[in-house]
Amino acid sequence: MTEIPDISDKYAGQIGEVALGKGDYIAGGAKGMPFLSFENPSKRRPMIAGEVWDDIKDFPEMAAKMFDGRCEDPVEWANMWKELGVDMIMLRLIGADPFGKNKSPKEEAELVNRISEKTHLPIMVCGCGNGEKDIEVLTEVCNTVKGTRLIISKVDECEYKKLSTAAMANGHVILAFSNLDVNLAKQMNILLTDFGMDTKDMVMDPLMAALGMGLDYSYSVNERIRLAALNGDKMLQIPMVCDCTSSWEVNDAVAEDDGTMGSPEHRAVWWEVMTGTAAMISGADVLIVRAPGAADMLKIYASELTEVL
Repeated sequence: MTEIPDISDKYAGQIGEVALGKGDYIAGGAKGMPFLSFENPSKRRPMIAGEVWDDIKDFPEMAAKMFDGRCEDPVEWANMWKELGVDMIMLRLIGADPFGKNKSPKEEAELVNRISEKTHLPIMVCGCGNGEKDIEVLTEVCNTVKGTRLIISKVDECEYKKLSTAAMANGHVILAFSNLDVNLAKQMNILLTDFGMDTKDMVMDPLMAALGMGLDYSYSVNERIRLAALNGDKMLQIPMVCDCTSSWEVNDAVAEDDGTMGSPEHRAVWWEVMTGTAAMISGADVLIVRAPGAADMLKIYASELTEVL
């Protein structure tokens, strides 16, 4: 009988583990490429993070309809995600925008606390996009929220010291953002560790492009990051976060004016699923998802691929 050759790669490194929430959720830990059980014995599937906005004025109406009116209250919205079985909440503090509702740092920190107490899930907290206000708000969140390890999103090479200081002082995790470049991703991680952060308190976002908007390039960057990490590059052995909600920005995914393309609601969900599937196959440890249907399918696919049934 012909022997089947061993084709598995032997890697010198592995992805670090980052504890989240009360330490009961772990991101990372892979010892090989995703879903290759013959070289990656890890049975940990990627975590699914359900997206919540605290101000839905600009939230897509099509997506809002998927939550049975519960997205009017961000605490109830987050709790619905828990009922749907996600592993984490991705909270976007859009209401802090000084040109919008201009919610105070204290208001936003209290909201994070209420969601944490209601769901008991890990929370990733993102600001409104106004740099100056985000530093104020996220610093207050770091200082106020106790008893759970948040992911504070996000810092880049231009502005990372203030939020990193607040995260370190309060035991939270920082998300390091880079723009579709392996070297930039590594440089961002080096900056944070040189500043004093432990890699156990870091995750990274190399920017996930959606299907139809450069997904192939994102896939390549993610895969190269993961391979470099497994081959021993310690500055890339950081769990990877991929935001799949970018798929909702693709016109072909959400267009409602062409009946020949079928139901836009179904199309938008599947577009997000395909983006998320590519992300987790390329190495993502956490997927941020907008549609409940997409979260459900991605969780099932990830579980089946990792044999966690």
